[in-house]
Amino acid sequence: MQMGNAAEAATDLVKESDTASFQADVLDASREVPVLVDFWAPWCGPCRQLGPAIEKVVKGENGKVKLVKINVDENQALAGQMGVRSIPAVFAFAGGQPVDGFMGALPESEIKRFIEGVLSKAPANDAAPEESDLDVQVRQALEMAEGAYAEGAVDQAGQIYQLVLQQAPDNAKALIGLARCLLDLGEIEGAAEVLSQIKPEEQSGEAFDAVKKAVGLAEEAAKLGDAGALAQKIEADPDDHQARIDLAIVLSAKGDRVGAAEALVASIKRDREWSEAAARKKLLEFFDSWGPADPASVKGRRLLSSVLFS
Repeated sequence: MQMGNAAEAATDLVKESDTASFQADVLDASREVPVLVDFWAPWCGPCRQLGPAIEKVVKGENGKVKLVKINVDENQALAGQMGVRSIPAVFAFAGGQPVDGFMGALPESEIKRFIEGVLSKAPANDAAPEESDLDVQVRQALEMAEGAYAEGAVDQAGQIYQLVLQQAPDNAKALIGLARCLLDLGEIEGAAEVLSQIKPEEQSGEAFDAVKKAVGLAEEAAKLGDAGALAQKIEADPDDHQARIDLAIVLSAKGDRVGAAEALVASIKRDREWSEAAARKKLLEFFDSWGPADPASVKGRRLLSSVLFS
């Protein structure tokens, strides 16, 4: 009898689920113990590598965590709602909220480390989360998204922001973060649409202003054409300040922020008052968009100072 109960308990730790059962199998169940959700597909090679490894680790935790597997081919709408862009994608839920996630096939040691982190974020099992717990879970997820973004994992950060928005659709920080991720992925219209969803009274602050300006600059860059053609115009006429400004906008949109700053400083050096100091104003706009701590902002300010105060 004990052997039967043990087998049943082990089976309960790993289960297949779908869109209709997601609320019960993941959100509700994660109020008892953390639940990992593995989005996979039968044709996915890395999924076949991750599947046995993550199941082994989960079973080895002896009930501290559960695993729910979602076939994306059979649950495409759910995968879309969760922001799944590539598989395998694993999201961790605790207290009914997303708290962490990763993409790709990880070795057992990394899976164990991931689960340890999830368990450290989980609320106590003997206390049902109250409204304040929701705030805690959202904050933790936002911190995880910021960490992923800082490490260059833009896709993963975007997915976590989308998970937060599933539970807190009006969360301004998540909307700003998602817009920033979409912009980095070249989805300018999507970024602008996400920003428009922020409540008017929350459309302020350094983070919002930076992303809004970045979206505006990206929209402007999309209309200016190729950087090579603009460089040729400057080579033919070094005093073509509009071409230098346009080149800076395009370079910034492509991620070459230092090159953008240098192009504007070159214009300022040749004629700082051209068109009511247009190059300097654009450079200051870049600084606001990039943020004061960005290396390009730091270097750009140094270059600007050397021109203005030399």
